[in-house]
Amino acid sequence: MEPNMPNTTQPLCEFTANYVFIFAYSLLFLISLVLNCITMRVYFCTNQRVQSSITIYMKNLAAADFFICLSLLLRIASYANNSELMFNIYCSIAGATLYASILFMDAIAVNRYLRIVRPLETNELQTVRIARHISAAIWLFLLAISSIYLILVLQNYQSHDQKHELTCGSQHSLQISLAYKIISCVAFMIFIFVLVSLILLYWKTLQKLREVQFSTQTSFNSQTFRNSKRNMLVLIVIFCLCFVPYHLVQLLNLFIKPLLHDCSVLRVFSILKELSILLAALNASLDPLIYFLFSRAFRAQFNFSSCQNCP
Repeated sequence: MEPNMPNTTQPLCEFTANYVFIFAYSLLFLISLVLNCITMRVYFCTNQRVQSSITIYMKNLAAADFFICLSLLLRIASYANNSELMFNIYCSIAGATLYASILFMDAIAVNRYLRIVRPLETNELQTVRIARHISAAIWLFLLAISSIYLILVLQNYQSHDQKHELTCGSQHSLQISLAYKIISCVAFMIFIFVLVSLILLYWKTLQKLREVQFSTQTSFNSQTFRNSKRNMLVLIVIFCLCFVPYHLVQLLNLFIKPLLHDCSVLRVFSILKELSILLAALNASLDPLIYFLFSRAFRAQFNFSSCQNCP
């Protein structure tokens, strides 16, 4: 969901869609579309004989990224047409897919951590059946929330002739504003939970690596653990780069922006919002790096080699 809330006490600052950002969104859409079409082809159009829990999560992450990419078209079109209704539809779709991507990144990290800590055991969370159930639960939860928001938007839609900045929940309806605040709080708690869990998992991975380095056991290759540490670090860097600025700006827009009345300062907040959303959408272009590092089957597609023996 886009981090901004309407406030009728603020001055009505004239807002014109910044064509620099429209161009940036269009360029990002094209790059993301190419990369995600390649990813979708690898995961959904090739015969992968071996299924694993991490493959299930990566397929769902790929689907979430693909929908994030497509949602950029709605944002571009709503800016081009200055359409408030289309923009709120974008908010509903983009919000669900964005947090689906966040949660599936966390699921991949948990799965990888379990493989590092207990490489010879199969935890219940690592089974394909549980992975499918968790994936379905994530989608149902997020689709339920986005559907509630979308229904409220359609029920309370009123056309406005005045020109103002397009924001999620911008129909100046108390019901939509309250629902958006609740959804934003739930989304922020999801983000904090995933961020803390990723940091803890990486720390535990480092601890395990140190144990292996100082251990006399030779049953596991220490290079495997170093690669796992690198892969976890890449995942955390991508997560922080794309989503930390986005949620910091969300906090500013929820709690600081409503108190402001200077149009020049409000425009600065609008620029920060657009930059943070660009970074969040950039996740759809960076996630293929995660697939490449975490999946031998994915790498095999680019090496034109057989993946019959890939894990």
